[in-house]
Amino acid sequence: EGHGRDPAEAVRALEGDDAAHVLEKRAELVARRLSMLGRVNLLAGGEFEALQERHDFMARELDDVRAARRDLLEVIRRVDDEVVRLFDGAFRDVAREFEALFVDLFPGGEGRVVLTDPADLLGSGIEVEARPGRKRVKRISLLSGGERALTALAFLFAIFRARPSPFYLLDEVEAALDDVNLSRFIRLIEGFARDSQVIVVTHQKRTMEAADILYGVSMRGEGASAVISQRFDRGAPIEPDEVAAPQPETAAGRR
Repeated sequence: EGHGRDPAEAVRALEGDDAAHVLEKRAELVARRLSMLGRVNLLAGGEFEALQERHDFMARELDDVRAARRDLLEVIRRVDDEVVRLFDGAFRDVAREFEALFVDLFPGGEGRVVLTDPADLLGSGIEVEARPGRKRVKRISLLSGGERALTALAFLFAIFRARPSPFYLLDEVEAALDDVNLSRFIRLIEGFARDSQVIVVTHQKRTMEAADILYGVSMRGEGASAVISQRFDRGAPIEPDEVAAPQPETAAGRR
């Protein structure tokens, strides 16, 4: 009655060795095991449902994170492919322009730009090899100060030629050049000035003579600095409304 079973069916379910004393020992063993389990948590069902709901929510969140990771990796792959494509094209253009510019700046010389790891464009470095004139050296560290400066300018202007800009601003880049290299630099600047506006901050008189417009800063007696302008192609000063008003002296104003 306690188990809700029919006595006749229960007897038929017994096996040959299921004697009364065997069943009693088995029942005592089961009872001891039940006592070892302790009291039954009647709230376990509700707690299980809450944990199951939390588990399902976290599983959905994890699936979303995995999907977002796959999408992000795909975006990274496409960006890397685009970076490789753009870098490869830019590098080839700069390398070509550098070789041509180097020959113009160093007649009889040879220069080139190479990749340290052509198989990995994303992680590859760039090396500049330069052999001015009849010298056998290729490493820039073995060149003189003027040769290194002119080689750096050749690389810079190779980038300018490969990717032109409306204007360029150069700050005393020719300070280390001798007269011969300065003449080559000025010819290079004049070539770029045909298509773009070139602004050069300089102390070299020969560079100033090559300019179309010259701006200078002069210190007045009262301690204030004034901007002086001269347009060389007209041979006359710029109109007063084009000249900047006097301003307090600054580090840049003393140039």
